Amino acid sequence: MTGLHALTDGAATGTGDRSRPRAALPALCATQITSWGIVYYAFPVLNPEITSQTGWSAGTTTAAFSLALVVSALAGIRVGRVLDRRGPRLVMTAGSVLGALSLVIVAAAPRPGVFFAGWMLAGLAMASTFYQPAFAALTRWWAPDHIRALTIVTLAGGLASTVFAPLTALLTDHFSWRTTYLLLAAVLAAVTIPAHALALRGPWPRAPRPSTSPGGSAAAVARSRTFRLLAAALTLSSFAMYAVVVALVPLLLDRGCSTTQAAWALGLGGAGQTLGRTLYATLARRVGTTARTVTLLTLGGVTTAAFAIVPGPYALLVALSIAAGTVRGNLTLLQATAVTDRWGTSHYGRLSGLLTAPATAAAALAPFAGAALAAPFGGYPHLFASLALVSVLAALVATATTPPRPGHRDRSGADGDGPGTTLAAGL
Repeated sequence: MTGLHALTDGAATGTGDRSRPRAALPALCATQITSWGIVYYAFPVLNPEITSQTGWSAGTTTAAFSLALVVSALAGIRVGRVLDRRGPRLVMTAGSVLGALSLVIVAAAPRPGVFFAGWMLAGLAMASTFYQPAFAALTRWWAPDHIRALTIVTLAGGLASTVFAPLTALLTDHFSWRTTYLLLAAVLAAVTIPAHALALRGPWPRAPRPSTSPGGSAAAVARSRTFRLLAAALTLSSFAMYAVVVALVPLLLDRGCSTTQAAWALGLGGAGQTLGRTLYATLARRVGTTARTVTLLTLGGVTTAAFAIVPGPYALLVALSIAAGTVRGNLTLLQATAVTDRWGTSHYGRLSGLLTAPATAAAALAPFAGAALAAPFGGYPHLFASLALVSVLAALVATATTPPRPGHRDRSGADGDGPGTTLAAGL
């Protein structure tokens, strides 16, 4: 972390220490662990208890969770524009408040309609507190050394399931799912609200002039063939990846594991994410942008296929979970740097919101689709085999996402000149 502060001064572009709140990095580490762990990873662990105690179907409860991710995808586009103009403090603090309130509503829901309403509110919280706003903050404040800052935060975020999946399972051994969610809501509020309100108070640097960004305007970049194909590849990958995360516990239960064993396997996958993120900077230096994208998406398919094939023993399944988590960890950073690798930082918030919106929508549909398709496909092993094919398709699409060459205009007319192209070539 010392290297993060050894940068040249330049407040106007976010590169100088004066423009950077020193508490932001450790605060975002803590809040990403807590937000992801409670708002996202607690659900796969609690869902069997929710369906058992309420009599609601797994399809119903998973659809509510999926709706939260759809709301997050749609809200993320607007959130990205606000981040570009105003910075992360107000957005992330308000998101923390909404997150705690949403879980209270979920916990108290007497019927599915209220349950759905709680998760819709949780979707707004996800858009305002998960990786997208954190990445926007770090990309602006820490540019041009943002990859190291992103890596540190995602290393911490990768521990979310490691910490909160087993903790959630432990709480369910002593409390109902409703009480567990109330306790988790209290933890979420206590950690994230003051951290976002107090640690993100630094001045928000001006973005580089749009003319320095390859392709010029954000609209031109968003219309480009490269951007559309990249969005398609990440969307397919996100669908497969998030379906695997949510379906892993049911798969392991079908393999004969207990709920606690399944929760630990899911949690240790988070440790794998942390491991994977320590490798990303080296990978980025040694492998070009397109080759890196194709390789990681392919590895996602390989690990998913392994879950479909390997029935046990438990130790081997845990090892697979860690390996799959290692790939997921790299994919998170791949998505975080996809815009800057190709088009620079001028419109990062807006372009990132546009790029991740379909991917988040696919991630939203994935849990519901996984639960709905497992039986028609003949069980979770066959579902995982199908998801592996989706990842392979994503890798094939990604072969056409090479960053524009300097001076080159793609079919949309977007120009390839600018520092983002130089950065991509250097990576």
